[in-house]
Amino acid sequence: MCPSDSQNDAATQSTAQKTGLKRAMSTRHLVMLSLGGAIGTGLFLGSGEVIAATGPIGAILAYILGGLIAYMVMLCLGELAVHMPVSGSFGSYATKFIGPGTGYMVTWLYWLTWTATLGTEFTAAALLMQEWFPQVSVWLWTLIFAATVFILNISSTRLFAESEFWLSLVKVLTVIAFIVIGLCAIFGLISFNGAESAPLFNNFIHDDWFPKGAWPIFTTMLIVNFAFSGTELIGVAAGETQDPARNVPKAINAAIWRLLIFFVGTIVVISALLPYQEAGLNASHGVSNSPFVTVFAYVGIPHADDIIRFVIITALLSAANSGLYAASRMMYALSIKQQLPQVFSKLSRSGIPFIAIIVTMFGAVPGLLSEQFAAETIFKNLLGVAAFTMVIVWMSICWSHFNFRRQWYRDGYRKEQLKFIAPFFPWVPILGFVFCFITGISMAADPEMLPGFIGCLIFIAACYLSHYYFYRHKTP
Repeated sequence: MCPSDSQNDAATQSTAQKTGLKRAMSTRHLVMLSLGGAIGTGLFLGSGEVIAATGPIGAILAYILGGLIAYMVMLCLGELAVHMPVSGSFGSYATKFIGPGTGYMVTWLYWLTWTATLGTEFTAAALLMQEWFPQVSVWLWTLIFAATVFILNISSTRLFAESEFWLSLVKVLTVIAFIVIGLCAIFGLISFNGAESAPLFNNFIHDDWFPKGAWPIFTTMLIVNFAFSGTELIGVAAGETQDPARNVPKAINAAIWRLLIFFVGTIVVISALLPYQEAGLNASHGVSNSPFVTVFAYVGIPHADDIIRFVIITALLSAANSGLYAASRMMYALSIKQQLPQVFSKLSRSGIPFIAIIVTMFGAVPGLLSEQFAAETIFKNLLGVAAFTMVIVWMSICWSHFNFRRQWYRDGYRKEQLKFIAPFFPWVPILGFVFCFITGISMAADPEMLPGFIGCLIFIAACYLSHYYFYRHKTP
């Protein structure tokens, strides 16, 4: 056995013994966890925004670029997660390979990302349910959904993983059906909106290749990158995965390529069948005007709006389910490192950090107020906060991997001794970091997202200051 094998096996056993977390997830759970985190309302409702801003060809290029950035980040994460399959994931990696202050900041930032959006996910799902049942209060649906997600998380890791698998499967099957039906309509195999001839790809260049120039491709990258966020959940779950050395790399490769096909395929279908201006307008006026609903309705599928409404509700619940899991594991990781009281790392009999889950649920309360107080402003800034914090987390993954590999070489090991190798080092972590940095800075150029951007910077500074204070005044 080579040095890396013995070190990895010892680290895995040590982690399991210290934390008590159950290794209950398989490859299929990891893949669906990643797909479920990424496929959401951004695709079903927001995909048209990118098409409207960039044009069909520009949107395809933007999503391909976004997918490549996500793939570079996930390759870096894969090497780290296989070598160190721990709960806390990239927060722990940043602590070890960048610095304790950065690891502390990244962990809290990721907790903030999911906790801030939990309440909005519950509220949005409740509002959609009220369209079916107008006599039932939004608050009642909100409590029902919150209780359901809480029970799924508090019971066991296995139950959480299974629930996420089936919730994600609904979204995946819908996207596959949309792409297949759309391609049949494009090539005239089925009728579309009463047209006598096949639409083919005429809409692609009807208004020039880049009707608004090439610059919007870059200005929409924050939206596109956010669409791929959630893939990093594989790293969070590595500490609770069976045989992470085998399952984590398989899940990363499977998830990224499926996402790229799903996102690009969806954009191709929408762009080919709908004028880009119409796709954009539809994407911003609720479920009934989603580009998915429009295409399904033009093909002749009955109750298209009800179908997509159901799918979006499952997407919201899936995102909340994954978010509560990820945020609670971040809080648990801080407690294990003695940066939060030990009560937050207390486990139930089934190996669940139940105190961390309960506290994270209470952290979602501000998001529940989004519908009652300045809904559009709060939602826009929460979206910006979530996107920006995700970019910071991705940057930390690339930086951690860069430092890890350099340390690996300095210790006298060869890359062949790693169980999973991110290719093209050092270019993959460097390019991943640079592209993420550019994407994050672009948020400052959007006046509507500027308050969220400033708020994130203040939060980051507060994390560093509190970490410095904590260690300066820590009793031995």
